[in-house]
Amino acid sequence: MTDASPSLQARSIALAGMVALAVAMGIGRFAFTPLLPLMLAERSLSLSAASLLASANYLGYLLGALACTFQPWIASRLGLSTAVNGPAMVRAGLAATSLLTLAMALHIPGAWTALRFVAGVASAVVFVFTSSWCLEHLARRGLTQMSALIYVGPGAGIVASGLAATGLVLWQAKAAVGWFTFGLLAALLTALVWRVFDPAHALPAAAAAPAGAPTAAGPRQAGALQMALLTVAYGMAGIGYIITATFLPVIARQALPGSHWLDLFWPLFGAGVMTGAVVASRLRLGADLRLRLAGCYAIQAVGVAASLVSPTLAGFAIGSFLLGLPFTAITFFAMQETRRVRPLQVTSFVGLLTATYGLGQIAGPPLAAWLVARSASTSAGFSASLWIATASLVLGAALYLVLARRYPAEALSA
Repeated sequence: MTDASPSLQARSIALAGMVALAVAMGIGRFAFTPLLPLMLAERSLSLSAASLLASANYLGYLLGALACTFQPWIASRLGLSTAVNGPAMVRAGLAATSLLTLAMALHIPGAWTALRFVAGVASAVVFVFTSSWCLEHLARRGLTQMSALIYVGPGAGIVASGLAATGLVLWQAKAAVGWFTFGLLAALLTALVWRVFDPAHALPAAAAAPAGAPTAAGPRQAGALQMALLTVAYGMAGIGYIITATFLPVIARQALPGSHWLDLFWPLFGAGVMTGAVVASRLRLGADLRLRLAGCYAIQAVGVAASLVSPTLAGFAIGSFLLGLPFTAITFFAMQETRRVRPLQVTSFVGLLTATYGLGQIAGPPLAAWLVARSASTSAGFSASLWIATASLVLGAALYLVLARRYPAEALSA
C-alpha cells in the first residue's frame, strides 16, 4: 500500500503526533492537576467544586470520543460522506485547546465548568484523530514501533506543566497566571506542528472504512465478545489512575505537610510517562500485546498502592513514577491491539475504547469526593478511593489474561 503523503517524513509525523498529544493531554487535560492546589489555596475553588470541574472535563472527553466512534454511523444515516479529514480535526482540536486554556485565566467561575467540558471534547478529538492518522502513516512505512514515541507527548506536557506550576508556587503567583502561561504554551506548540497536520495529508477513504462496513473481502476481525472484553479491560485503567492523577498534589499535601518536594511528584509522574513510552518503542515486535497490557496494569496498581502502603516521601516518589511508567504504554499497546483485531474500523474502535476509558475517569473524582465527605478524615477518604482504584487495575489485568488465553493471537491470522 502506498502512502498518501510521501512528502511527509516519518520523524516529522512522530514528532508532530507527540506535540499534538502534549498539548491536548498534557496541557488541555492535565494542567488542572498542578494548578489545583493554587486554586484551593486562593479559595477560588472548593474540593467538591474541583471534583465537578474534573468530571466536566472527563465527561467532555467521553462525549468527544463517542462522537468520533459513531461519526461514520451518524453520517451514513444522514446521507453524508463518512470520510473525515483527520488532520483538519487535529488542527481544530489544538486551536480550541489553546483558546479554552487561555480562557481559564479569566476569573469567571461560572464559566469554568463549561470551559473544562469543551476542553475535554477537544482533547478526545485530538487524541483519536492524531492516534489513528499517525499510526496509519507510520504503519504504511513499516515503522510501527516508532508510533510509541507519539505517546511521549502527554508525559512531556505533564512534566512541563508540573515544573511550571512549581515555579508559580515559588513566585507566589496566582492560578490565573498559570492558566495564561499554559494557554500561551499550547498556542506556540500548535503553531510548530500546524503545517504537518495539513488537510491535504488526509488518508484516502479506503484507509478508514466506517463501522459496519462489509468485511468479507478484507482481513478477519475479532467478534463482539472479544471486543467487549477488550473494551471493558481498557476502561478499568480509567478509574484505576484518575483519582491519583487528579488529586496527587492534594493527597501528598495531606500526608506530607510542609515538605519542599510536594510539587515535584506530578512532574515525576510525567517523567515516568515519557520513560514508559520510550521503552515501549524499543520492545520487539510479535509479543502478545494483551500480556504486555496485563503487566502494565500490574505496575500501575503497585504505583497506586505504594503511597497507601508507605505514605512517605519515598512512597509517593516511587508511586508517582510507577503510576506514570505504563500510562501511555497502555494506550499504545491497546491502540495497536485494536488495529490488529479490528483493522477495518480502527478510528471508530479507538473512539470506543477512549470513551470507555472516559467513563472510568468520570466516576473517579466524584467517588473520591463522596468518600472524603463520608469518612472520618480526608486522608481516610482518599485511601479508600485509592484502594478501589488499585482493585480496578487488578481486575483489568485479569481480563487481559483471560483474553490472551481464550483468543490466541494467531487465531485472526490463521
